[in-house]
Amino acid sequence: MSEELLQAPPGAQTKVNVPAVMMALAQELPPASPKAAEIPAQKPAFENIDPAPAAQQAHDIALLENVNVRVQVLLGRARLTVEEILRLGQGSVVELDRLAGEPLDILVNDKLVAHGEVLVLNGNFCVRVTDIVEQEAPK
Repeated sequence: MSEELLQAPPGAQTKVNVPAVMMALAQELPPASPKAAEIPAQKPAFENIDPAPAAQQAHDIALLENVNVRVQVLLGRARLTVEEILRLGQGSVVELDRLAGEPLDILVNDKLVAHGEVLVLNGNFCVRVTDIVEQEAPK
C-alpha cells in the first residue's frame, strides 16, 4: 500500500482520506476466488458396502443365544393395602383388573412385546403368543 497515504510528519494533525486508503488496499488484494454458485457441483464418491453373507449374519445372531432376558406374563393387576395382604391366606381370591379370557401381556425386560392366551398342556400352564406388538422407532 502507498506509504504516503498513511504517514504524516511527527506532531502534525492529519486527516485520513478513507476512500483513498480503501482504494489503495483494494488494489493490493489478490483477485477474489470464484463464487460458490460458479463452481459446478460434484457428485460425491461413496464406497460400495456389500451386505454380510447369510452365514455371517447367522453367526452374529448366535452371539445372542446365551443372553439372559427377563420374561414376564401379566395376568392382571390388583391394588391391595398392607392390611389386605396380611389377611390373605390359602384359598383367598384376589380380583384382577382383567376379564377371564382377555389377552395377557408378555413383557421382555419390562417392555411390552406381545399378547397371549393361557393354555393347559400336559397338566402345565402355558402361554400361546397371539399377537406381536409393533415397536415404535427410536427418536
